[in-house]
Amino acid sequence: MANNIKKKLTPVQQEYKELVQSVEPPRPLLKNFFRAFITGGSICLVGQAIQEMFIHWGGFDEKKAGDPTVAVLILISVILTSLGVYDKFAQWAGAGSAVPVTGFANSMASAAIEHQSEGMVLGVGGKMFKLAGPVIVFGTVAAFIVGIVHLLIKGGGGS
Repeated sequence: MANNIKKKLTPVQQEYKELVQSVEPPRPLLKNFFRAFITGGSICLVGQAIQEMFIHWGGFDEKKAGDPTVAVLILISVILTSLGVYDKFAQWAGAGSAVPVTGFANSMASAAIEHQSEGMVLGVGGKMFKLAGPVIVFGTVAAFIVGIVHLLIKGGGGS
């Protein structure tokens, strides 16, 4: 497909594209990979520490400690977003901060904060789910399909 797009460029456009590529500074891929790995791993490490606190001090078992752990990570992300810290952190960290649940919470909180002047319904409510809506719909549809496949494979039995 990339070749099809390349063929549609006029000679002037192709020359300009080559000029831009020649002066564009190279991306520091290794540094970006390292930052993303360290950031994503650190967020997971903090989540694991929170989960261990719920297990040891909260009386939860390992399975039930997951939900409050996710809630605390979301709360931390929203607080850091509202203070303007998470966005600076995410700019440095790159994809490592966008993949975990904290990145999703950040995207929703950022949209809500940015559009609060437009009102609670059309501003916060409408714009907050602009990004989250497709993610939620995809997750719901994917879970439904996986459930149907699981039901078909297991044969509809009680277990």
